[in-house]
Amino acid sequence: METAQVHIPDNAEYRELKKFIDENGKEPGPLIQVLHRAQKIFGYLPPEVQHFVARELRLPFGQVYGVVTFYNFFRTEPIGDHIVNICLGTACHVKGASEILKVLEQELGIRVGGTTQDRFYTLSTARCFGACGLAPVMMVDDEVYGRLNPQKTLQILRDLRNAQTVN
Repeated sequence: METAQVHIPDNAEYRELKKFIDENGKEPGPLIQVLHRAQKIFGYLPPEVQHFVARELRLPFGQVYGVVTFYNFFRTEPIGDHIVNICLGTACHVKGASEILKVLEQELGIRVGGTTQDRFYTLSTARCFGACGLAPVMMVDDEVYGRLNPQKTLQILRDLRNAQTVN
């Protein structure tokens, strides 16, 4: 599979990635390392970045795309400014995390793994945060919130959005 001719802008992000590839591309199997760096630079791996990586590493686009879509730590869509992560571990599940998740999906208009249209929130789940005594629990970015119910959860997100618009 050939790498298609895709217009790659000449900007600081692509120059930074090119420099990284030039310095590390000779190592055996550099693709995953390069993709990690690309995602760190761009925030996600859109097709044009994947094409750039394929061209610079002299790999077929299909190989790059296959790696990006195989591993769940690579994102092909942009993520929100704030990651809302709901714990679905046993204690949280028993205490109503599934109900909280449903309310969030409805309120935000996205499903798990999705990002709101304004790129403010990305919704995700995890199996355990190690805060079982506070169940049900969610993390927003690096902040843990416990003893949640649907109303309290929605208020936390509304407060964050309101604080953001005030600043």
